[in-house]
Amino acid sequence: MSGSVLAEIVASKRDEVATLGPRRRELAAAAAAAPPARDFLGALVGPTLGVVAEIKRRSPSKGALAPDLDPAALARAYVAGGASCLSVLTDGPYFGGGPADLVAARGAVDLPVLRKDFTVDPVQIDEARALGADAVLLIVAALDDGALADLHAHAVDRGLAVLVEVHDEAELDRALALRPHLIGVNARDLSSFAEDLGTGERMIDRIPAGVVAVAESAIRAPADAARMAAAGFDAVLVGEALVRSDDPGGLVQALRSFTTRTRT
Repeated sequence: MSGSVLAEIVASKRDEVATLGPRRRELAAAAAAAPPARDFLGALVGPTLGVVAEIKRRSPSKGALAPDLDPAALARAYVAGGASCLSVLTDGPYFGGGPADLVAARGAVDLPVLRKDFTVDPVQIDEARALGADAVLLIVAALDDGALADLHAHAVDRGLAVLVEVHDEAELDRALALRPHLIGVNARDLSSFAEDLGTGERMIDRIPAGVVAVAESAIRAPADAARMAAAGFDAVLVGEALVRSDDPGGLVQALRSFTTRTRT
């Protein structure tokens, strides 16, 4: 996803948020009344590599991946393979998903679920909580510092885990100012679409030991997961490889078989 595509998606998302305006009070009340969130963060902590298994129909860079997937069936396959958590794309125009995918996956399994979307407004966080999400994504590149801090605080107040996503060292500095519990390092360069697992390897030792670190993008095979575990990542987030796999549960099992290096 290039920087221009990200800007386009964010602009589209702001238009989408405007349609939620009349429901702000309703969604805030539903979020406040929702049952306690499942422990997304705790599910990723352990001696072996955690796997956040993603439900993803398409992407702007790769086009259609699995447009006809069954979210509930795929979630059950991920659980059978030992996934730690789920991630569900709920963006419609660019990723082919929607809130119904999250609801279906959440209802099928007991794993904590990340709502993977482009969060630009607190009402989306309330909606995520009302839908049953246990975590939300904040993309540092999509937000200024004020919005990033406000959205992070709102999500924490709602009892949600927050995956703060960064692509480079400058974004990592901004993310760390939040004193987050969870950081994702995306291996995809926003300007070129190029993917480089070395991005995470270069940045991992700047992430404090008490912060759960997730490697995102470019994880297609067990060897990639092994590399991230050796670098010191606590977990990997994998979408494309899993939804295209003939045996997603088996691939999850293979991905999470590595011992992670302890960061100090």
